[in-house]
Amino acid sequence: MDYSTLDPSTLSAEAQRALSSAPGKMMAARGMAPFANPVDLLSVLYQLSLDPDAGLAKAAQGSAKTLPARILTSALADRALDPRVIDYLIHGADCRAELVEVVVQNHSTADETIAVLALTANTKQADLIAENSQRVLRHPEIIAALYTNKNARMSTVDSVVELAVRNDVKVPGIPAWDEVCAAVVQAAKSDEPKLDSALMDAMFDKAKPVSDDDDAIPEGTVAEEREMQIRDMSIPMKIRLAMMGNKFQRAQLIKDPKKLVAMAVIKSPAVKENEAGKYASNNAICEDVIGYIANKKDWTKVYTIKQALVANPKCPLPAAMRLLPHLRPKDLAALARSRNVPSALSAQARKLAAVRGPGNK
Repeated sequence: MDYSTLDPSTLSAEAQRALSSAPGKMMAARGMAPFANPVDLLSVLYQLSLDPDAGLAKAAQGSAKTLPARILTSALADRALDPRVIDYLIHGADCRAELVEVVVQNHSTADETIAVLALTANTKQADLIAENSQRVLRHPEIIAALYTNKNARMSTVDSVVELAVRNDVKVPGIPAWDEVCAAVVQAAKSDEPKLDSALMDAMFDKAKPVSDDDDAIPEGTVAEEREMQIRDMSIPMKIRLAMMGNKFQRAQLIKDPKKLVAMAVIKSPAVKENEAGKYASNNAICEDVIGYIANKKDWTKVYTIKQALVANPKCPLPAAMRLLPHLRPKDLAALARSRNVPSALSAQARKLAAVRGPGNK
């Protein structure tokens, strides 16, 4: 948010007096000026924190960070407080956690502020944020923040996602949004009863990552249990897990028979080159995933991914033909002999191999 100065004419007479002289400013910046209304105190401290005088600004910033919780709570709940002041104070207050609920419920709080808070909100705060349907539809970035927040309950996320889809609102920040929408539409058409919210939350909580270590791979009975948990999830749950899960969970979900789930995996920002390379060489993965990888320029710059794609029979022929000239002679020769790829591709590989010869690159 742009922290611009407040228009002095919008401030109370008491606040204007405090800002009208150098001594008054310094007293206010040090938290020594008496204000009957906490909104005036916070507004003045905010204004002074932007003052060109570095000493004055530093004093005001320090006072704002150490304000008593009761004063902050009273002011931050007041709809008269400017949205810029709310944003500035909620991100700088030492007791931020206990004030988030107050800020979330203040209708004067800027949508941008709520979107930032939604990224790290606890479960109760996420529920409060989701309750304001007008706000989340007006600023869908809030939905994206809740979607990736591991503290947000699956049922809460499910409700705001359905709300967006019903109102034709596109949510930026969720790479697999097309798949999310399709899953909601499919669920609406299905005769299967929707999972109870408590059951949905319990299932998702069991399956979601317990560690932030993306490379953590469970073994033995633990791995089997995790696989079973994933299999039992609904499509919307699997798609969300594909976005926020770890490498082990993506490896299970990429094999899901539902294309929506597999595509959500490959669109996850967590998928890096080495992981994409493994998928590119797997001919058991659905064709759309292979095609997505083949059209990802950053990934096809990597030679091993190019080679894996061309050798994969599920790679779309136009994409394979485009990548073919970039292969090394020995890989061209192997492809020319392969019976696992389309005949047109192996024939073109033979032509290229013949033109280049064994000593040419």
